[in-house]
Amino acid sequence: MKQPIKTSEAIFPMPVLLISTYNEDGSIDVMNAAWGTMMDRDHVALNLTETHKTVENIKQRKGFVIHIADAAHVVEADWFGVVSGRKEKDKFAKSGLTATKSSLVDAPIINELPIAIECEFIEYQSDATGLGVIGKVLQTSVEPALVKDGKVDIESLNAIAFDPYTHGYYLVTKRVGEAFKDGLKLK
Repeated sequence: MKQPIKTSEAIFPMPVLLISTYNEDGSIDVMNAAWGTMMDRDHVALNLTETHKTVENIKQRKGFVIHIADAAHVVEADWFGVVSGRKEKDKFAKSGLTATKSSLVDAPIINELPIAIECEFIEYQSDATGLGVIGKVLQTSVEPALVKDGKVDIESLNAIAFDPYTHGYYLVTKRVGEAFKDGLKLK
C-alpha cells in the first residue's frame, strides 16, 4: 500500500524552463519556471502569476523565449529562480551568460543554453482555471551538436528536471522505452 505524503505545489518531475524577456529599459530579464507545458504542437502555457516581472515584460513586449536548462548551467538556472528582477537590476549580467536578440520576437536568446523556443505572446488567462501566459511557438532551435538524425539527442542534451518534493535538480538522460510502441506488446 502506498504511504500518503504532503501534496506538493507540483507534479513530479518538473521541467526547468528559463524564460527570457527584455525589461522596459532594454536590459535582459530571465526567470526560472517549472510550471510550463505544450498545449499543442505550436502553443505553450506558462502557469505564472501576473506579479512576476517577467510576465509584465511578456505582456508589454509581446514575446518571450523559453530555454531548456541543462546540467552545465544549474547554478545560473537556480540563480534566475532565487533572485527577483525587481530587486536585482543586474540579474542577467551577474549570471555571466550572454544573449542575442531574437529575429522573430522582442526577446533575447541565451547563447549558452542548448534549446531556445521563441514565442509570440497570445494572451494572459487569469480566471480560476486559467493557465497564465499563452504563447505561439514561432521557432525552436537547438545547438547542432545535440541533433542526431534530425532530432534532439536527449541523452547528450543533459537537461535537468526539478523535484518539488526535495527541491533538487536532477539530470534527465537515459532512454528506457519506446513511446507508442512498447505498450503494443500487451495487445
